[in-house]
Amino acid sequence: MIGWQSRIHPPSVLYIWNLRSWNIVVFSNAAMSACMCFCTLIFKILTLPLQLLEVVGIYSLYKRVFPFMVYKITVTYNKKMHEKKKELFSNLSEFAGADGSLRILEIGCGSGANFQYYPSGCKVICTDPNPHFQRYLQKSLDANDQLEFEKFVVASAEDLGTVSDNSVDVVVSTLVLCSVNDSKKVLEEAHRILRPGGALYFMEHVVSDPSSWTYFFQHVLQPMWYYFGDGCEVTRATWKDLEASKFSDLRLRHIEAPLIFMIRPHIVGYAIKQK
Repeated sequence: MIGWQSRIHPPSVLYIWNLRSWNIVVFSNAAMSACMCFCTLIFKILTLPLQLLEVVGIYSLYKRVFPFMVYKITVTYNKKMHEKKKELFSNLSEFAGADGSLRILEIGCGSGANFQYYPSGCKVICTDPNPHFQRYLQKSLDANDQLEFEKFVVASAEDLGTVSDNSVDVVVSTLVLCSVNDSKKVLEEAHRILRPGGALYFMEHVVSDPSSWTYFFQHVLQPMWYYFGDGCEVTRATWKDLEASKFSDLRLRHIEAPLIFMIRPHIVGYAIKQK
């Protein structure tokens, strides 16, 4: 079920209701769009040095620093999203296999921010394309000894060929689909490795409503955000890919998270693979 998001309309839209000419409404929206494109161009120009660093390969050094940043940010994120995560993962045990065991594969596990929400005794496989996360992942594992850790696989979310078909009960993806190259392919991989009746759990920030100021600034600041977020994009309508995926039962809600405005719009829920 899809919930309603709260909307904050920019002035160009708020005052439309007081205008009688439709032509003026069109001009107002067009002016806002032109302003957004112009401001976005400015930020693209400002990121030219970062683009150059990426071309020559120096930017790749940031991948060594990024895991440390994520580890620190995760503490704040989990505090603010604790109740949302607790609610989301509350029924994980319902997807345990016939023998009662629960095998979870987490895509883009990062520093293990979700481990505290997993039920005791479950088996966990972690994947991430950045091998430098393993150090911080181990810290989370040490703090959550209720889990049975199987392995850490260095792999992109689009290519999980080392994981067998129909081999896990649950796949978890939180704050991952914003930075993958092909979210549709990621969902196909999640569907492949899930056993029939298994579930994909997700919590992702998404693009805001086009009539909101958040939408405006998401697009304007995206060029800069991309580099400091290691490829993260705040302008994706990820729910559309979930709705178009092979999963038979999608349970999805739009929420406004208590976070910085750029990543406030979120989707949370889970999708079930048909038995």
